[in-house]
Amino acid sequence: MSMSRIEKSVVVAALAVGLVGVFEGLRTHAYRDPIGIPTVCYGETRGVKMGDAYTKEQCDVMLGNALVDFELRMRKCLTAPDRIPDKSYVAFLSLAYNIGVGGFCKSSIARYANRYASTGNLRDLTEACNRLRLYNKAGGRVLNGLVRRRNEERKLCLEGVREKIVTGLVEGDARSTE
Repeated sequence: MSMSRIEKSVVVAALAVGLVGVFEGLRTHAYRDPIGIPTVCYGETRGVKMGDAYTKEQCDVMLGNALVDFELRMRKCLTAPDRIPDKSYVAFLSLAYNIGVGGFCKSSIARYANRYASTGNLRDLTEACNRLRLYNKAGGRVLNGLVRRRNEERKLCLEGVREKIVTGLVEGDARSTE
């Protein structure tokens, strides 16, 4: 069973809640997102009906639970999720939360992250980070908020790559010698 890095690491949890919370924004009453989907709190869409209302505390709990749920589903399409540096991992989670796990799993970002996991070549991870900027549209049009979000996700993702270069191994990098 794959374990949540959010549940294991306060650093990963804080990064994820901070990044996603800022870009999703907090709205305690249900509204329609740019493509008309009923949404509440920090971008929650599952089971939301127009007229729903929550407190900030309920929204905070909902975001934490949603991030763990999205993370566990995102991990299923990554061949070695724990090889991905924390900051890059959080950037991918933010994207998955925003576009859906299905969209993330079918993306070239997931393919490059998996290539990195199998080869250890940081060029593959860097390419995955750079491709975050491609996901800047909703309803077929570029949205300035998504451009800003993707630029921040990319910046965080590339910080993870730089830290990997400096520190070397991350959890999960150890390979058995045969």
